[in-house]
Amino acid sequence: MGLDAEINPDNYRKVSVMRLSRVCLSGSIALVASCVAGMALADPITIVDQAGRTVTLPKPAERIASIPMPMASTLIAIDGGTSRLVGMNPLSKTAIVEGVLGKIFPEAKDIPSDVTAPNFIPNVEELAATNPELVVQWADYGADLVDPITNAGLNVILISYGTEAKTQFYHQMVADAMGRPERAAEINGWRETVAAELAAKTKGIAADNRPKVLYLGRAMENLTASGNKGNYSAWYIDLVGGVNASGDVEGNGTTISPEQIAAWDPDVILLNSFEPKLGIERIYNDPILSLTKAAQGKKVYKMPLGGYRWDPPSQESPLTWMWLANLLHPDVFSYDLRSEMKKAYKTLYNYDLGDDEINGILWTDMQGDATNYAQFKAK
Repeated sequence: MGLDAEINPDNYRKVSVMRLSRVCLSGSIALVASCVAGMALADPITIVDQAGRTVTLPKPAERIASIPMPMASTLIAIDGGTSRLVGMNPLSKTAIVEGVLGKIFPEAKDIPSDVTAPNFIPNVEELAATNPELVVQWADYGADLVDPITNAGLNVILISYGTEAKTQFYHQMVADAMGRPERAAEINGWRETVAAELAAKTKGIAADNRPKVLYLGRAMENLTASGNKGNYSAWYIDLVGGVNASGDVEGNGTTISPEQIAAWDPDVILLNSFEPKLGIERIYNDPILSLTKAAQGKKVYKMPLGGYRWDPPSQESPLTWMWLANLLHPDVFSYDLRSEMKKAYKTLYNYDLGDDEINGILWTDMQGDATNYAQFKAK
């Protein structure tokens, strides 16, 4: 199914805006100037969010608080800085501080993260204290997470999660709210180009040559895995020529046992980047998990942590896809990932990414002699 087909028809107007932005980007300097001037005159800004709500802003939002975890770093990437981000989820701050984004934008560590609990329940008093012109919240977790914000008289737009189409949609939505539609068009255009390249090449990979890949959303105290429905990792595993080993699981984030993993016997195991103390030894030291094909073949990999965690959708997702494609099918894909990362960070953050920083993002020390991982080392 194409991306356009996944977008709610009620939001067709938003898709038109996305396409208009791309037309502006592809035209002459004069056309770009005309488009930007036209958008600037379109005041106020009216947005239909991913819950179908119409939100009107008198002008581009200059103060934005983000409750969903991925959105903080996305706002930074779209705007090219931290000046508009006035509040974020504490786990967003953890990702920034632990990852390279904290080095690129050290001031991010001082942005309040007490505006919400990690479970997305807003702390309305602290949220209001940031004086936000716009709050970003989830669309899919019920009114209890939204009503306290609107009852406080704050503007809120709701985002939805789980597919690439939804991701591109909310990128464009928040970019429009910031008066930066061209940035989302640029980022989304990159995503579409890479996804199309991958799909074209994996189309010819036979079913029996597609490895079973297990992504563990949690692995320290509990082991969790997700089925295929609404599971972003399952989507990109398929995109790069793999099969989601836990596809028959009901729901997302379901607790599973080592014995269940042994029964699946995945060819590859991906460890989440949400648990900072989680390392590949978790699998190799386990009496059951160490017997899987993934462990025996040294194909246990921890998901990279860059400007955001590479597991879920983010502004850096095409890098995730390239990384995994190279690992699963080195005979088909040969992305120069380090070069691609440097280009992406220049575009996303106007930052010249160093080789040592790339090593940290990709956990090259931890990965040691993992199968196919030497390709990612600096040459």
